Amino acid sequence: MTRPVFVTSPDALRSARSGSRLALDGPEGRHAAVVRRIGPGEEVDLVDGVGLRAIAEVLAAGHDGLEVTVVDVIEELPPAPRFVLVQALAKGDRDDQAIEAATELGVDGIVPWQAQRSIVQWRGDRGRRSHGKWVDLVRAAAKQSRRARFPEVEPLVDRSGLVRRIEQATVAYVLHEEATEPLATAELPPEGEVLLIVGPEGGIAPEELTAFTEAGARTVRIGHTVLRSSSAGPAALAVLSARERWR
Repeated sequence: MTRPVFVTSPDALRSARSGSRLALDGPEGRHAAVVRRIGPGEEVDLVDGVGLRAIAEVLAAGHDGLEVTVVDVIEELPPAPRFVLVQALAKGDRDDQAIEAATELGVDGIVPWQAQRSIVQWRGDRGRRSHGKWVDLVRAAAKQSRRARFPEVEPLVDRSGLVRRIEQATVAYVLHEEATEPLATAELPPEGEVLLIVGPEGGIAPEELTAFTEAGARTVRIGHTVLRSSSAGPAALAVLSARERWR
């Protein structure tokens, strides 16, 4: 049976070694002990979200959490190149679906993009709450998929911010239905950062596409069908991961 995964702080795992005793408390510990009813003798994984995984055996369980002894500590190094999804804000929680699936598929970073044709607007308190919701969604999806390294959700960008992001990346690909170059055969760098840019429901505006290509981005297609904003990014990640990571 697969070991359940719980999140703890980087400080707790930084000095952990085989034989170390740790306490898993707080909401994660109470969920493990009270909701999941994990007891002595069972094994769990503790992850810190930045690459460390401790395989641990439960010594004791109570209402406040678990006491465990570490069996082994594994460091999961950052992959190269990094895959970063630039996801345009979309209505009907389609952007939420996109970032959840992208996290399960191994995305390394997520950039929310206020596209010209985005119906949803992140402004003021609503913007801060929406960004926080994305962080929570990514954390939950990373935990569900048993990742030790969680994707970072970067601050919201507009067109000019995304142009700067493209200029900083090693390579940037815009998923576009009129592109002729297949993503499946597009060149990938051995290291650095690959941006995958997905537009909103209404598509990427012509002036946006011009700005992005002038900044160095290339347009690519996944196949011969047009995908929704909720599925295009995850599909692109699956294509790249099959080439680079799932071998």
